[in-house]
Amino acid sequence: MSTRHLDSLFEPRSVAVFGASDRPSSLGATVWANVAGSGFEGPVWAVNPRRPVLGGERAYARAADLPEAPELAVLCTPPDTVAKLVAELGKRGTRAAIVMTAGLSPRQRSAVQDAARPHLLRVLGPDCLGLLNPRLKLNASFAHVTAAPGSLAFVSQSGALVTALLDWAAARGVGFSLFAALGEQLDVDFGDLIDYLASDAHTRAILLYVETVTDARKFMSAARAAARNKPVLIVKAGRTQAGQRAAASHTGVLASSDLVFDAAIRRAGMLRVQTLQELFAAAETLSHPRLTLRGPAAVQRERLTVLTNGGGAGVLAADAAQAADVTLAEPSAAVYAALDRVLPPRWSRANPVDIVGDAPVQRYVDAIAALHTDASPGTLLFVHAPTAIVPAAEIARAVIPSLQRSPLQPMTCWLGGDAVREARALCHAAGLATYDTPEDAVRALGMLQTYRRNQELLIQTPPASPPEPLWHAAQVHAPIDAALAEGREWLTEPEAKAVLAAVGVPVVATHSVAPEPEAAVAAAQALGFPVALKIVAPELGHKSDIGGVALDLDDAASVRDAATAMLRRVRERQPGAAITGFSVQTMVRRASGLELIVGATLDPLFGPVILFGAGGTAVEVVADRAVALPPLNRPLARALIERTRVARLLAGWRDVPAADVDAVCDVLVRVSQLLADEPRIAELDLNPLLADAHGVLALDARIRVDARGPGGSRRFAIRPYPSDLSETVAWQDRQLTLRPIRPEDEPQHLEFLARLDPNDVRMRVFYSRRSIEHSELARLTQIDYEREMAFVATAPKADGAGEETLGVVRALCDPDNVEAEFGIVVRSDIKGGRLGERLMRKLIVYLKARGTQRLVATVLSENRRMLDLAGRLGFDYDVEQPEPGTRRIVLTL
Repeated sequence: MSTRHLDSLFEPRSVAVFGASDRPSSLGATVWANVAGSGFEGPVWAVNPRRPVLGGERAYARAADLPEAPELAVLCTPPDTVAKLVAELGKRGTRAAIVMTAGLSPRQRSAVQDAARPHLLRVLGPDCLGLLNPRLKLNASFAHVTAAPGSLAFVSQSGALVTALLDWAAARGVGFSLFAALGEQLDVDFGDLIDYLASDAHTRAILLYVETVTDARKFMSAARAAARNKPVLIVKAGRTQAGQRAAASHTGVLASSDLVFDAAIRRAGMLRVQTLQELFAAAETLSHPRLTLRGPAAVQRERLTVLTNGGGAGVLAADAAQAADVTLAEPSAAVYAALDRVLPPRWSRANPVDIVGDAPVQRYVDAIAALHTDASPGTLLFVHAPTAIVPAAEIARAVIPSLQRSPLQPMTCWLGGDAVREARALCHAAGLATYDTPEDAVRALGMLQTYRRNQELLIQTPPASPPEPLWHAAQVHAPIDAALAEGREWLTEPEAKAVLAAVGVPVVATHSVAPEPEAAVAAAQALGFPVALKIVAPELGHKSDIGGVALDLDDAASVRDAATAMLRRVRERQPGAAITGFSVQTMVRRASGLELIVGATLDPLFGPVILFGAGGTAVEVVADRAVALPPLNRPLARALIERTRVARLLAGWRDVPAADVDAVCDVLVRVSQLLADEPRIAELDLNPLLADAHGVLALDARIRVDARGPGGSRRFAIRPYPSDLSETVAWQDRQLTLRPIRPEDEPQHLEFLARLDPNDVRMRVFYSRRSIEHSELARLTQIDYEREMAFVATAPKADGAGEETLGVVRALCDPDNVEAEFGIVVRSDIKGGRLGERLMRKLIVYLKARGTQRLVATVLSENRRMLDLAGRLGFDYDVEQPEPGTRRIVLTL
């Protein structure tokens, strides 16, 4: 992942267009006209070997003739010239190029990469529309219109969508910080762009149009980091179920690639929109900062109040609210009283608040003021249909000041065309979000609601974990080893249940494989009646589909008869199946038990994914399911459950008590751990997993394995907690644990901060104060281990009630993994014992192993303790000091 030299791409000081032309309608002519005519203040040069002058400006024959190396080169030349040009420009010092040329062969693409790599020259494209930076008046594209400056960035794989959004933005007055079309992503990809824009001070929100992602972990790491700082919206095209045709398990059928991508977006704290129209609505919403406030107050703003002069418009808004799962606010008695005082007796006396179509200007103003009687937070949607009584523009001028001052976050909707055009323009100019229809406005609010929920998942802090379950590694691996040794990819049902039981998943008592009917009878007698009987044939798919399951067998005769009949049916329907016998299990009867499915499969892009939903034999027909990316903890598992319809049944209904949802969450977490630790698991089904008030029980299980080990934590799109980096060390008279920080550390991390001396806080590294918000603490304890590391030193408390944090060292790597900036804090009352040195040496070893080149920090010149430690560790002083009173220290790794 790299943002190196992207500033040369997006904020260049000079631009040269290769293939510039004056031939009408040609690519070179369009791009040159846009670059030369956009008002860019730096030098712009045209390069064309056959045209000495273009548009009255001198044109240069070749790169060597240019006055200096252009910081950005735009290539509109034939495919066979691109690699040579890139090599020549790289040697001269050019650091970025946009390759608009289409039709490069694989050989030519590879040649371009080889030419750019030695010079670290960044390439956007090929086959791309280019980019626009409206703030710099740079239009290095062949778009037909330019963009106004603003705070939204739009990155797209489709040039057509760029031009469509430009058209839309021009009509709506929405401005942008950057437009970029990625094209074929030869070099610069979504991960690079998201990383760059995450730290771009001119970008407040990022919009993405995505067809494919090339590196899932890079994409997820960049997206998670960006989404912590600013809204990231994505519209994903190319939904497909092609991958389902080869699936052999329920999970493989249900976990479509689009569902997986949706799960990735949620996990990254982004917001997905489904259509171009929704993307436009989201862009309208995000261009108004008041609609994207964060924190607990923002989450409460999902309550909607509709104020309208038309009953029909109010009904449309209410219907849209129900469809978008947006809650209509219930006005308080004080609000009703205030509205009664300013509205005619025939007003709706409900939300939506219909102030009646004959309303004069003052009634609008008074009604808005009445809604402010109650200080409860929420959103106010102002909907106006034009009438002949008062011009819409006059109403807009009257209500805009009230809406701008409103404690409710305001949205406006002016229904109609020419009659409300001026009113819309006035609201735009006043910074108020404006929509064409009530449905558009409510859908936009629903999207914000989903976005805020995704943000809560991104920064939520799990509760302290219970003691680790006894993990029987040998019992996990042995059945898999045995199956692979026999050339089988599917475990038998008893083997699959043995694996799950070894990781703590409750499974129904099951006898090992009985080879023939009489052995099945003996097994049933040993277990006790009633029993369930199932055929064991590893190659078979779903046993019930071919008559391979018999339930509620109450005696030996029924088991014998069922086994004999089962053999006959299976041999008739699957004559080539290798039948190894029967499994016999205790028959479970739970009247109020719900049949669930928990599964796992490998997505080609995002690696292991976990599925949850309603189970049973009709699982594909019902298709009530959701998927999530591991690793999971209990809060993330609960969020996965809540995205299904069966979650409502788990909460209980009528005389059926609520199921033990925590037990279901534990199964999901244990499956997540299993997927991390055993890379040979390729597919897994627990179906049905029975759940009720007494807990959960897996009645059936299937596991497919692959000797190549295609799964495991290394394939997780989100890097899991690196427990292998934990160690126990002796320090003074105590045993310390040095380990990576965990999300569960938030409470003890807060205690640690509270025990820092104010002067240590001033010397700082990570913290500017001891009082810290939950969202900030979550960012310190919920880190992305792919790009950041924090090691804590912990020890048992003196009273034995848990552990305490004694010190922490943190390093944040740049996206190129060239430089990591570190900070270290040791609790003020235990300084002087060289604990900080222990932590620093652990950090240095870790960074060397991951290939980081330099470790740096900015230290106050008076912080002698830190400077002395740096000297012992081999740091050098940088020649430049960042600011007076500071020193920059550097350790070459």
